[in-house]
Amino acid sequence: MARPWRGVIEEYREWLPFDDDVKAQTLGEGGTPLVHSAWLSQVVRGDVYVKVEGQNPTGSFKDRGMTTAISAAVAQGAKAVVCASTGNTSASMTAYAARAGLTPIVLVPHGRIAAGKMAQAVMHGADIIQVRGNFDDCLDLSRGLAKEYPVALVNSVNPIRIEGQKTASFEIADVLGQAPDLHVLPVGNAGNITAYWKGFVEYEAAGVTTSRPRIWGFQAAGAAPIVLGRVVPEPDTVATAIRIGNPASWTFAENARDESGGRIDMVQDEQILAAQRELGAREGIFVEPASATGVAGLLAAAAAGEIEPGLTITVTVTGHGLKDIDTAMAHRGDLVDAVIDVDVDAAAETAGLR
Repeated sequence: MARPWRGVIEEYREWLPFDDDVKAQTLGEGGTPLVHSAWLSQVVRGDVYVKVEGQNPTGSFKDRGMTTAISAAVAQGAKAVVCASTGNTSASMTAYAARAGLTPIVLVPHGRIAAGKMAQAVMHGADIIQVRGNFDDCLDLSRGLAKEYPVALVNSVNPIRIEGQKTASFEIADVLGQAPDLHVLPVGNAGNITAYWKGFVEYEAAGVTTSRPRIWGFQAAGAAPIVLGRVVPEPDTVATAIRIGNPASWTFAENARDESGGRIDMVQDEQILAAQRELGAREGIFVEPASATGVAGLLAAAAAGEIEPGLTITVTVTGHGLKDIDTAMAHRGDLVDAVIDVDVDAAAETAGLR
């Protein structure tokens, strides 16, 4: 008899740094679809699977790390939690804090957060503080609050977040029966690329898989500090979730790149938006702009002849498109293709059926 998915802590507890008596604060995160993409497979002349992390409870991959972070905070006796966020972290943190009965404090860049994500934090009862600065300024403030006051910091600088997020790589290997040859994903604060690599390494070391993938990460050109090799003081990109100029996990991301024989590169906003549109129209997968960055990078690499045929490739898309509909609609043009009277023939003609 089938049993319901129990959330990433209970599904992978033996891989996580929790004693058996630590209660999981869960919303049923994880177990997200790994969808085969006929379109991308044809483009790269291999097999491409899309890990759809927008199917997590709050609509992004952040839930994997937040279940572990909030569970640890509760176990340690915390009464309040704080995070800096460009949107998804705040949505996730506030949901899990509400679930656990903790007070959530959110620091966000003033005027630089998608309305859909802000709405989630509001509905989860957060104390939202807008800061006249960027994400990096918000993270500095969060660190200060956690140091000086009785509040737990749950950004990905907290290593327990990485532990939760690594479970996505376990799921990929469990579904495929092996590690992919190549894994592709967006890079912002660089916690996720760090986590995926950690998971793939642990599975191979334990003999669950016999190989580890190359890791390819892609940043937006306007927020590409790792690619440029320097901090970007004023990052600017339509991909708000990765609009970060000084990633907290910078060194770990470079380690993942180097140890896997991979790469971290950048793509333009136009490529990101085009990939977002194509993924939605061709595969029925609607993602926010940042989530399409890995797809954009894969397409660019294929166009440049940089992908050998026959590979098994997995691509993580990190957040649902409903997180940021304003950006998608702003670049769509007219939302309505035609207006007609109540007439079947007119509808058929307009739809190109006659």
